Amino acid sequence: MIEVKEINEKKLDENYQFRIYLKNKADEKTLDKQFKELHNKYFKNLDCSKCRNCCKILGISMNEYELNEICKYYKLNKEKLKKELKESYGEYVASPCPFLNKDNSCQINECLPASCKEYPYTNQDERLFSLLTTVQNSGICPVVYNILEDLKKMYSFKKKF
Repeated sequence: MIEVKEINEKKLDENYQFRIYLKNKADEKTLDKQFKELHNKYFKNLDCSKCRNCCKILGISMNEYELNEICKYYKLNKEKLKKELKESYGEYVASPCPFLNKDNSCQINECLPASCKEYPYTNQDERLFSLLTTVQNSGICPVVYNILEDLKKMYSFKKKF
C-alpha cells in the first residue's frame, strides 16, 4: 500500500487552509479545468493496481442495479454476495472491497460500479464545492495528493500559522 496517508497527515492543516483559500479565491470554471488537466496528467501513466488504497480504505459502494449487473456478468449468487455487503441508504457497501485480490488485482474489473470508475472524482465538474472530500481523499489517493500540491504551486499558496 502506498503510504500517502502518513505524508498527507503532515500537510492536513495546510490542506484545510488551502481549501478555504480556494473557496474564497478560485474561479469555479478555472478550477474545474485545472483539476481535469492535473487528473489527466497523473492518471495518464498510472497503474492503480500498484496502490488500491481506495479499495482497501474506502471499499466498494454499489446500487441494486450495479449489484445485479455484477452478479449476472460474473455468475455470482446475489443473496450470498449480499451477506458480504452492508446495506446503507440504498447502496451496498463493504470495506475493504471483497473483490480485491491479494495481488491488488480486481475480480470485477470488467463490471465496476460507478463509485469505482469515477473515484477520485478529480475530473468532474464542481470541484469548488467538493473540496472537503478532495482534502480527505488526499490521504488515500496519491493522485489527489499530487493534484493538491500542484494547485498550491499554481495559486502560490503559503500556509499561515
